[in-house]
Amino acid sequence: MHITGYRTLTTVQEWGRPVGDANGVFADGVTPISIVLVDTDEGITGVGLGPHLDIDTIFAAIEGEDPRSVTALYDRMLRQTFKAGHAGCVFGTIGALDTALWDIKAKAAGEPLWRLLGGRDRTVPAYASGLDIGLTDDQLVAVYREYAEHGLQAAKLKGGLDVERDKHRLTLVRQVLAEAGPARRPGLMLDANECWTRKQAVRHVGEIEQAIDLIWVEEPVRRWDADGLAAVSRGVRASVATGENLTGLEQYRPLIVAGAVDIVQAAAVWGISHFLRVATLAHAHDLPVSPIGTTPIALLHAATSVPNHLTSELQDLHTPIGVSVDLEVEDGSFVLGESPGIGVTVDEDVIAASTRRPQTAATDSPGVRPEHAGRRLLAVAER
Repeated sequence: MHITGYRTLTTVQEWGRPVGDANGVFADGVTPISIVLVDTDEGITGVGLGPHLDIDTIFAAIEGEDPRSVTALYDRMLRQTFKAGHAGCVFGTIGALDTALWDIKAKAAGEPLWRLLGGRDRTVPAYASGLDIGLTDDQLVAVYREYAEHGLQAAKLKGGLDVERDKHRLTLVRQVLAEAGPARRPGLMLDANECWTRKQAVRHVGEIEQAIDLIWVEEPVRRWDADGLAAVSRGVRASVATGENLTGLEQYRPLIVAGAVDIVQAAAVWGISHFLRVATLAHAHDLPVSPIGTTPIALLHAATSVPNHLTSELQDLHTPIGVSVDLEVEDGSFVLGESPGIGVTVDEDVIAASTRRPQTAATDSPGVRPEHAGRRLLAVAER
């Protein structure tokens, strides 16, 4: 079997509500989803979700190769970007191709990836994550009530701009989860998306913890600030979670050495090989790992095969336009199907016919760091 080519597509996720974080909000609730399809001479096509940046350059490292040699091909792609580096969207392109190769490998074996990787249980614990900072109280309650109806008893809220507002919103969600599952204690997390300084983080979280028990606080300071993340971890009761924006083991190593991370995260967009290596590194330091992503199905397969998986992020109960997944959400967990590969099917005709497009990135979108992030003296006015 040989790799013969690739195709790229872009579809959208329709959230049906504003989505965003402390850095900005997509008011129309429409976000882009990039897809890479890798073709082979045996008619098997692999699906990867992720960016396309510099894909011609990166694809040259795997063209004509046997896609089943996925681990070696992952390293070939990393070497292909040796001089320019592989951070950011380039790492996402490598991750998308890597995911497609794993998909091909499992399809060729006629097995779901979770079984090919050595997983035994296809049930993966989940927590709810609504990207919810732009929601009203009524919208917030409605969104998490829907999650609770699927059995989820843990939730991660976006926050960091107003401690009183954060406490209020966490209390609302705690009540929703408690009403849906009174036999279990709701779990709550807060994601600040790198919007604080070290002292701001300790003060903000410390005040919340006087009333609410947090499982973790996510990205309280900049992703690479090992000393700062460690200081926050020492200064609050909650665990510190980070890693979704780290691209490569070399970026995790200083954080782990400094005791700066308690929950090791990896984003779905960076690919399966990356996640497996991160999970092994974390396990060597007795740390749990947790996948992050809009549709993290590929990492869910991988999560079944690692001993230190904690829980995986469930952001949306609906799939992007033209994309279907062999996956259910039941009793607070993802339940993976038996389809060969990662269980993702792409309808190219539906995507081509769709007129739905995301808005052009604005300066107040979640992907743009605000000018005054980490330098705010007072709470930001409610959105």
